[in-house]
Amino acid sequence: MASRPKRRAVDGGTPQTLGDPVPCHEEEEDEEVEDDDDDDEDSDEEEDEDDEVVGEEVNVDFEAYSISYNDYDGIKKLLQQLFLKAPVNTAELTNLLIQQNHIGSVIKQTDVSEDSDDDVDEDEIFGFISLLNLTERKGTQCAEQIKELTLSGCAKNCEKSVVEQLDKLFNDPSRPVGLLLSERFINVPAQIALPMHRQLQKELAEAHKTNKPCGKCHFYLLISKTFAEAGKDNSKKKQSSQKNDELMFANAEEEFFYEKAVLTFSYSVQEESDSCLGGRWSFDDVPMKPLRTVMLVPCDRMGEIMAALEEHLSV
Repeated sequence: MASRPKRRAVDGGTPQTLGDPVPCHEEEEDEEVEDDDDDDEDSDEEEDEDDEVVGEEVNVDFEAYSISYNDYDGIKKLLQQLFLKAPVNTAELTNLLIQQNHIGSVIKQTDVSEDSDDDVDEDEIFGFISLLNLTERKGTQCAEQIKELTLSGCAKNCEKSVVEQLDKLFNDPSRPVGLLLSERFINVPAQIALPMHRQLQKELAEAHKTNKPCGKCHFYLLISKTFAEAGKDNSKKKQSSQKNDELMFANAEEEFFYEKAVLTFSYSVQEESDSCLGGRWSFDDVPMKPLRTVMLVPCDRMGEIMAALEEHLSV
């Protein structure tokens, strides 16, 4: 299968250092074992070598491509990482994102030479960014499920009046709400988010200018993967006034969206995080509880958010 033309190099094509190492496998040499002492020494040496590999950094180049049907499995997997066991039709959501391919990008590893030892799958994606206009997609199963999921979390953590206002917004065609999706694997650095958001904003502006789907939004809705120290007070009053310094964001750049949001609340996904996608987390030996933090951000604040991203994520 011929690979499609690449749209642009992420971060100018400069190498990005992954936080998690990629294990390397060295050739093994068969040696005769003389006694048990030699076995012990070999074992200690192997452990030392393993320790060195764990601390190794691997430089990888990424590039962004237009979304295509080849990306179905990768996008769906990342959506499942976000929604876990929530009743959201991720298959339908994935198809909708692919159909509107004038919006959004996927991150892939830069092509390597044929004589390289690296086994690179040209269709493997490491992240993606896109937007689903929930107002335009009213009536589709996944859009209605996402709104219901959001309202349910809001009802458990906010005052009744806030829930009513959010429900009213979801049904107001004059103020469209777009679900902003920016997902990637945990070992992909935050710096890659800056060019992705730049490109998305350009695409949304062009879509608005040409009257294409997704072009007009008054609010962005984000559902962010976050973590909080286990054992913290999770009462409704606490959640409704939760500060961002009490949250740890899996995607660090989303903290800047949190700071500009007009509505925020978090809900636990502890019982759903029993797989590798959900992950079990601890930082500095402090057990962390996995959450999803919902943010409603006015689109006219994107200029301030992009300025903050430029300041903190520019390489």
